[in-house]
Amino acid sequence: MSGFTDPLILLGILALLVVISEWLVAHTSLRHLGTALLVIVLAALVANLGIIPAASSAPPLYDGIFAFLAPVAIFFLLLEVNLRDLKRAGLPMVFTFCLGALGTVVGVLVASLVVGTEGAFGDLYYAINGMFTGTFIGGSLNFNAIALNYDVTKSGEIYAGAVVVDNIYTMVWMLVTLALPRIFMAAKQLVGNDAVVGLLHPPHADEDTVSPWDLAVLMALGCAALAFANFSTNWLLVQGINLPMIIILSTVALVLAQFPAIGALRGSRTIGLFGVYLFLAVIGAYAEFSALANIGDLAYSLVLFVGIILTIHGVVIFGVGRLFRQDWELLAIVSQANIGGQTTAIALCRTFNRPELFLPAILIGSLGNGVGTYVGFLVAEFSR
Repeated sequence: MSGFTDPLILLGILALLVVISEWLVAHTSLRHLGTALLVIVLAALVANLGIIPAASSAPPLYDGIFAFLAPVAIFFLLLEVNLRDLKRAGLPMVFTFCLGALGTVVGVLVASLVVGTEGAFGDLYYAINGMFTGTFIGGSLNFNAIALNYDVTKSGEIYAGAVVVDNIYTMVWMLVTLALPRIFMAAKQLVGNDAVVGLLHPPHADEDTVSPWDLAVLMALGCAALAFANFSTNWLLVQGINLPMIIILSTVALVLAQFPAIGALRGSRTIGLFGVYLFLAVIGAYAEFSALANIGDLAYSLVLFVGIILTIHGVVIFGVGRLFRQDWELLAIVSQANIGGQTTAIALCRTFNRPELFLPAILIGSLGNGVGTYVGFLVAEFSR
């Protein structure tokens, strides 16, 4: 059962999940979890119950949210960024990114030995090693680049299994990185539990009065900026320059954010946050647990393999990062940039109320997109 596929009904259901999550945060003890985490869990639940489509039957609406809504949401959130805040996050983010990448590589090599990937995954075992190295350094772009190079896409069962497990663990790791900072901060009793939650998700912090003028200007700016970023990316590609679209879009947003008239516009935070929540709902919907049954014994090996990778990645980035006195939220954001990519990292920045980390998160996400493919190929060839 693929669930409702009509785009209007489906969009309404996704919006309803955001409403339910916000209500639960405002009126129940689940406020400690936060809206972002709840919307992922609820979307995963309704997708696996067959109410909305999951990854194997993903409708065009999901692609639209990834391609248009998520970038525009980032644009709106970046309109709040003051460039003077960036000096607080530069080097620590790069250092933590390197830790996360190292943890991924070590995790892949250890997991390969534990699982015995040559026996479990067949002749393409080395490509699988490279694919998960790439995707857990900079995102799914690297995953597919390596898969195409080694013709893994032509091996239906193993490629489909790898995609399913990657989607599921991306959702799981989003939950982990949302929860860990709260758990660790509460355990250290930096402040009382209620105060911790207040810092991470301040009451009424996202309330914003929006006038038709503000809304119209923001929508016009968002659409124009996205169109300009897409055009510029394609034009540069023709010139032989491969510059990620999100970098151009972020640059436009940051330039605009420094003008007082743009900063005076109301509603960018609210609109951006709603877009991020819809994006996270799709992340949850992609976690199709029922699909594991379709790939038989391969599912067990892939689940164990990827579980070991992420465990070691987490131990390295959170354990070593804390030894160097990095804060929990920064570690979680960088880890999410490794595992899920730029947009999920931005979602964490917004949930943790850390606007000064928006741009650094995007930059290290782009670094991961570039570096991840190369490191993935190196690990694949080393594993042969």
